Order: sequence, then structure tokens, then C-alpha cells
Amino acid sequence: MAIAHWTIFADNESDKDLLFKQLLEARELPHGFAALQGMQGGLLSPSEIDRYIEEEERHDHKILTRGKKQHLQTMSSGERKKALLNHLLKQPLDYLILDNPLDNLDVSSRADLLQLLKGLANKISIIQLVNRWEDSLPFRSTFYLLRKNQLSPIEDPITLLKQEHNRQFIQSVPQPLEPIPLSTPLLVSFKQVSVSYGEKPVLHEISWELKSGEYWQLSGPNGSGKTTLLSLITGESPKAYGQDITLFGKKKGSGESVWDIKEKLGYFTPAMTDRFSGYHSLENMLISGLYDSIGLYVKPSPAEQRLAQDWIAFLGMEALGKRYFHELSPGQQRLIMCVRAMIKHPPLLILDEPTTGLDDSSAAMVVDLVNRMAEASKCCIVFVSHRKEPGLKPQYTLVLKPDIAGSKGAIEVN
Repeated sequence: MAIAHWTIFADNESDKDLLFKQLLEARELPHGFAALQGMQGGLLSPSEIDRYIEEEERHDHKILTRGKKQHLQTMSSGERKKALLNHLLKQPLDYLILDNPLDNLDVSSRADLLQLLKGLANKISIIQLVNRWEDSLPFRSTFYLLRKNQLSPIEDPITLLKQEHNRQFIQSVPQPLEPIPLSTPLLVSFKQVSVSYGEKPVLHEISWELKSGEYWQLSGPNGSGKTTLLSLITGESPKAYGQDITLFGKKKGSGESVWDIKEKLGYFTPAMTDRFSGYHSLENMLISGLYDSIGLYVKPSPAEQRLAQDWIAFLGMEALGKRYFHELSPGQQRLIMCVRAMIKHPPLLILDEPTTGLDDSSAAMVVDLVNRMAEASKCCIVFVSHRKEPGLKPQYTLVLKPDIAGSKGAIEVN
């Protein structure tokens, strides 16, 4: 008898933890999952990994890393998932639930984990929940769609998901209140930049120039130095001093301040979203991007309010205008945060993994938003991602390739 597998395509608005509880406890099994009754299951998910990390940090109780010197907290995403999977496989399981198992993994780590899971699928049932179609595992499955906590079977997931990606931003990109003056179109210049931490080389002789109006993707596997490279631009790393780096026309170390850099820089990474857990209106969220502040502490001008409303209209969120930021779906929050970084049309806009954790529909909207911004502004945009996003249209890609001497940079023209 063939082993049954299930694939669930989920949006970012559903309570997947509730679904996992239903499946594991087998008390109120959803329609189509009756075969799990009386069976023993396990869960491979970020929330489970976080639970084990907390156990290590609070009680120094090592479960997944027993017998190893390295703590779970210091492991890469791929190493953490393998550690949890190995722990689960020591138990007598009949089925395994996988929560976005390939998310946040680079190409090499994805291939390693996929190989393990393929072998596992020949022995036990797999229930995979994924937000992205390209992250679904290649097992013969019964397909389901989870939308706003409603689980329903589907026959043709590819056609359905394509239909959900048709939304486009049709209005014109709102222009800035006033342009930010520049002394030169050359925004960033790295010449033979190398970085090491202790005896570990991270970057090796990176040469890279960013100019006004260019559209870049920065890619490379996890641990290749993407974050280190960005920190040399944002002013967050002391490793920039003594290097041949020029930012916005000024040699690094010539007296520029962090605020000089922030004035000309728009930056977003999903981790920033957690800073806005209070009662922030959408209008105030966007206006705070003009001041680079967490929250708005000045009375906005009528022009600033109109600009924020223009962006809300551009996103098609007029009906959500009275809601607080924390009440939005993850996809809607991500769009607002990207626009917050864009609102002043900074000379340099860095979007660090802006689609990570999003479902296909929300990720497609972020990609469309960034493409539109690249077309309609003079910003230099750097889109950082370890995956190739469908529909993304950068002119150039800087690929960081790990090497024993530190990652080397290869520039590709798209």
C-alpha cells in the first residue's frame, strides 16, 4: 500500500499552530486526514526549534545538541532543522508535519535537507505546510489550501496560485516631497575590501560600485557575508574603517556621521517589524520613515499626511486606513514597511530579505512593488535574497561565493 502524503498551501493569515495541534492531538481531525487517527506524529517547525533554544538558554538543558559543543542558538537555519529532524527520527513516528522546511535555506542547505526528506517519505507519511509553491517537496500528495483558517482540498494548485498572483499596482508611484541632494551619482564604492572576524575570513577583495538609478540583487548562500557587506554601508560595522570605501562622495573615516548616512539611506529587514508592536496608524507608520524614527514624535505637516495617504492609495489599502499596523496581515505589514523605507525616495534603498516568510501571493506583491519603485525613481535599489524571486527584474546581481579566503564577489548582468 502506497504511503499517503499531504501538501497544504497556506497564507500568512491562518493560525497554522492551531492546525498542527488538531493534527497531532487527533481530536478534531480536518476532513481528509482521518487516516491519522491513532497514529504518532512529530512536528518540524521554527516554533519547535525556538522552544528548544529557549530550553537551552534558560535551563542549560541541551536536547537537540546533546554531546555537542555548539549551542542551538549559534547554528545556521539548516543545522537547526537537521538537529530537530534527527531528534524526531529517534522516535517511533508514523507521520511527520513539516512547517516550511526549506524556508530561509540557501541552495546547498536546501539540497541536503531535501535529500533527507526524500528518503524519509519512503518510510512514513509527510504533511508539508508551505507558503511558497517552489518550496513544496516533490512527493505525490493530496493537495489542500489553507486560507483564513479554512482548509479545503484542491485539484490543480498551480493554476490556482497563478490566479492569485495577477494583482498589479496600477497607480503612479508617489513622488517625494523634495529630492535629497547628492554631490555625485556614485553612491557606494568598495575597492578590494576584505573582512575577517578573528581568524575567520568573511569577505575577500570585494570591489563594487553602486550608482543612482541602478537596480541590484545581492545574493549568496547563508553565511557568505551578505549581512557583513551591508553593515559596511549602513555604518553599523567598525570593520569599514581602514578600508577603501567611499559612501555618498565621502571617504569612510573622513568625518561622516551615522546620521549623514541615514539621511541618504532607506533600509528594511523583516526583523524591524517587531519594533512596531504598539498602536501605530498606517499614516504615522509611513511618515515616521521621513524621520527614520520608531514611532512619530512630531506633528506631521499636511503635505506629509497627503504623501502618506497617496502611498496607502497606491497600495490599495484605503479600506484599511483606520486600522493599526499590528492589526494587518504579515503580507500587508511587509508592504507598509517597504514603503516606509521608500517614502523619501532615498538615494540608496536596501531591502534585506523582504519576502522571507511570506506566502506566494504576498511575496509577488512585494516584488511588484520593488520593480515599480525601480522604474519610477532615481533610487539605487539593492534587493537582498538567497533565492531567485519570480518576476524580480534587477539589472545586475552581485553573487557572494564562499571561499576558504573569504567570499568573493561575482557581478552578473541580467
